[in-house]
Amino acid sequence: MDFTECYGDTVSSVAAAARSGCRKRVRRLIKRGFSVDCRDNRGWNALHEAAAAGSQGCVQEILSAVGGSSSGCRAYVNSLTHEGESACYLAAQRGHLAVVRLLLKAHANINQPTNDLSCPLYAAVDGGHKEVVELLVSKGAEVNRTHTASCWTCLHQAVYEGHSEIARILVNVCNLEALDDHKISPLFVASQYGQQECLEILVNAGANVNTQAADLATPLLISSQEGHQACVDYLLDHGADPNVACSSDWPQLPIHAAAEFGHISILRRLIAVTDRVCDRGDGMVSPLYIAVNGSQSDSVELLLKEGYSPDAQDCTSSLGLRTPLSFALCRSSDRPYSESVRLLIAAGASLSKDDWIYALSTNKTELLQLILEHRRVPGQKNSSTLSHEEKTVLKPQELRELLSVALNQVHFSACWLPLLLKAGLDPSLLLQPNMLEQAHSEVLNYLLEFVNWATLSAALKQILCRRRAEKSWEASPHFESIPSLSHMCRLQVRTVLGPDQLMRTDVIQQLPVPSPLHRFLQFRDVQEASFTHSPPSPP
Repeated sequence: MDFTECYGDTVSSVAAAARSGCRKRVRRLIKRGFSVDCRDNRGWNALHEAAAAGSQGCVQEILSAVGGSSSGCRAYVNSLTHEGESACYLAAQRGHLAVVRLLLKAHANINQPTNDLSCPLYAAVDGGHKEVVELLVSKGAEVNRTHTASCWTCLHQAVYEGHSEIARILVNVCNLEALDDHKISPLFVASQYGQQECLEILVNAGANVNTQAADLATPLLISSQEGHQACVDYLLDHGADPNVACSSDWPQLPIHAAAEFGHISILRRLIAVTDRVCDRGDGMVSPLYIAVNGSQSDSVELLLKEGYSPDAQDCTSSLGLRTPLSFALCRSSDRPYSESVRLLIAAGASLSKDDWIYALSTNKTELLQLILEHRRVPGQKNSSTLSHEEKTVLKPQELRELLSVALNQVHFSACWLPLLLKAGLDPSLLLQPNMLEQAHSEVLNYLLEFVNWATLSAALKQILCRRRAEKSWEASPHFESIPSLSHMCRLQVRTVLGPDQLMRTDVIQQLPVPSPLHRFLQFRDVQEASFTHSPPSPP
């Protein structure tokens, strides 16, 4: 580019010739008295142009022209552009080996920093110019200086760029444990950016595989987070500790990073070597929490398959989370519920009162259906031999909390009552005063169809009489009569078999009764109540 029209008072004819690499023209202009030190708007002179262009001949002509005084020549050779770039820097940056050699012979400052803290060696490393790096190192360039605002060394940059041959040179002369402003070593950089070959070079040279950054992260953690399988395998095979805590806030491990970002093959490798104390140990955090947080259902599935507890430990004090399931439910604002919720419930995660509130205090039944798909209501009879369902039975505490929540969410009973009764819940457990007092008329009629209404306690009958008088309950006409013999018979069948076996299994088909009676015996003839009234906002 010719600047003569725009910068006629500053452009150098010699510089323009040097930029084009025309040695003869440079020599001719110099002989005619043209200056070699005239600067352009960037502060570049003829030597800068010749060095950047890689023109060895032009550089020789220019150096010869200023060689009358050794001190003057040295000052000229080390003159800087407005960016603080020397001719040696420009040549090294572009990989012009012969030019760099010439300039060093002319006493170029091998360590001259630029305005942005770079230098010839750092520029050659960044550009991947192996021969230039070898030359500069052999001539005594400072190899452990920090460059850029982040305090990276040449070794950091070589590893970051993946220049493995240059890294192989530098590991013999550089500080392997040099740290940047975040206390990150070159080996950490290799792990973070998946530079496996550089990682192997550093490890073989003796770099610390368990170094920790300012935030306590290790190379193994960062490789696990970024999904660099080969680096993870190499680190583990060469002494990386998967059980080093990588955070001061909570005992984060590499397994947590793999779980959060869904790197399944890495997670599988880390499961095999990570101390299982992180699963249930006090003060620890199960990776299930982190998998849920990252919405990584594949991670959740693998952890559960490998035996991690669906209940984990209570992390209220460290993360404000009580169980993985409660956390998954909090994150499942959309319906249907997340796959993580399904996996945890299917694995037998304990259901707390808060979890039942999510399932029952709504006119949506997806969560309750999901729970009942995988969890079985306990029956009064020990009839496991009659059931082929492989489902986890609700624990007594879970059943108590279910009933407690249900009886406090009567307003939504038209939604949850049919599901619970069809799942085998004993309807007598719901014959409580507040249920009879608050249930909608249709709901109350539906519930009474599952019991012997003639044998209700005096207190419950009194509630029904009062509601009838207040006209808040319109009873089905047959409730005025004694229950039919057929109804009494099916109640007795249910008593013998247990509500869970009667309602949820094929045991009914094994009874010596005509098949048309199966529907009747399972109360399928009872019409469900409809949820037509507006529900209050869930708590």
